[in-house]
Amino acid sequence: MFHDQEYFTTLVKIALPIVIQNFISSSLNAVGVLLIGQLGDTSVAAVGLANQVFFLFSLMLFGITSGSAIFTAQYWGSGDLHGIRKIVLLCLSLTLPPGIFFTAIAIGFPQVAMGLYTRDPAVIKLGSDYLQIIGISYLATAVSFTLASQMRSTGSVRPPMLVSVVALGLGTLVNYTLIFGKFGLPVMGVRGAALGTCLARLVECAAMLAVTYLGRFPTAARLADFTGLSRKFFQHYSVIVLPVAANETIWALGITIYNMIYARIGTEAIAAINITSTIDSMAFVVFIGISNASAIMIGNRIGAGEEEKAIQYARRALILGIALALVMGALVLLFSGTILAYYKVSETAAANARGILTVLACGLWIRVTNMTIIAGILRSGGDTRFAMFLDICTVWLVGIPMALLGTFVFHLAVYWVVTMVMADELTKFIGGIYRFRTRKWINNLAHSIQMG
Repeated sequence: MFHDQEYFTTLVKIALPIVIQNFISSSLNAVGVLLIGQLGDTSVAAVGLANQVFFLFSLMLFGITSGSAIFTAQYWGSGDLHGIRKIVLLCLSLTLPPGIFFTAIAIGFPQVAMGLYTRDPAVIKLGSDYLQIIGISYLATAVSFTLASQMRSTGSVRPPMLVSVVALGLGTLVNYTLIFGKFGLPVMGVRGAALGTCLARLVECAAMLAVTYLGRFPTAARLADFTGLSRKFFQHYSVIVLPVAANETIWALGITIYNMIYARIGTEAIAAINITSTIDSMAFVVFIGISNASAIMIGNRIGAGEEEKAIQYARRALILGIALALVMGALVLLFSGTILAYYKVSETAAANARGILTVLACGLWIRVTNMTIIAGILRSGGDTRFAMFLDICTVWLVGIPMALLGTFVFHLAVYWVVTMVMADELTKFIGGIYRFRTRKWINNLAHSIQMG
């Protein structure tokens, strides 16, 4: 199973740039939280909760773009370049409206948005200041998100990585300068962090547009590519993509509910959640790369009519993910204390963070398996409705009730509530493995419809 040199060469070629991009992104995000962490629990909580608006927005974008990428990967496998450009335009037509909506929320109603998460007036004030600035970048994010995801699905993973790395590096430098008032500039604190991040996202969008169109990539779509789009194709596109978008949006709402519940435990609790989220994101970068690469490779094989090879690739991705997750979980447990020592937060927040990291590290292999099955396997085969059902039901029918019980009935510490919420992942794991074994997830989208 693991002696196929072509498989691993292709996996590394696709996954490595994605891993590097996500590692640098997560590292710089961790640095950002670390910088904000020097300002205390309130600032960490404010930025973390304000970013829940972007989290919801970004998951909606991820749903639309990853759903579209299912088609892009399969059309790339079948050599249909005209179809790829139509997918890019359709994807943009779905990502821009949420960009407008979330921009209006962030700029026009920041205090209302923050009030959904916390009653702490200091946290609401700081978070609102952050939201009003960062909201300026949401439309640009929709464009760069779309172009990068579709480009990666054609196997061109290096350009989006380089663009992202440069933009994030610039954002981190500006954040440091403005948060603490370096090089003669005023001390801006949380507002400085918002300005730096906003600038980075605007630069990223401009760079992705330039790379896509000046480099004449297959994803360089123009309005003329909309001509001849058949109604049958649009309907089929919607049937596949909208469940993924709904999946990510409703799932993200569930995660947002988790954070609302954690915030009710206390400012120290949500500060700990925000700190551990950045560390957990860094632990996940390898698996995001493997999952995304597997989705592209599996989608390409299905599009080329090689279903047995697609199944073989899926099995390898699962085994590889579990093995690496066990190692990564052990490393997180080993170094968690050292990492947390760099954050200048209260003893209560630090103790909560240690407990949460222990839970997340022990359950890492289950969460990695679930991500690989849903994002890397089921969706690449066009089985988006079952993936949606599995993801949404486990969060809303298992995870959220557990969080409510742990917080408002049993009055547990936040790390015990997180432990109860892991029942969501365990349920998802059982359902995902069952679906994978049935092989019902394989659907050749490239051959099932006719383009106009």
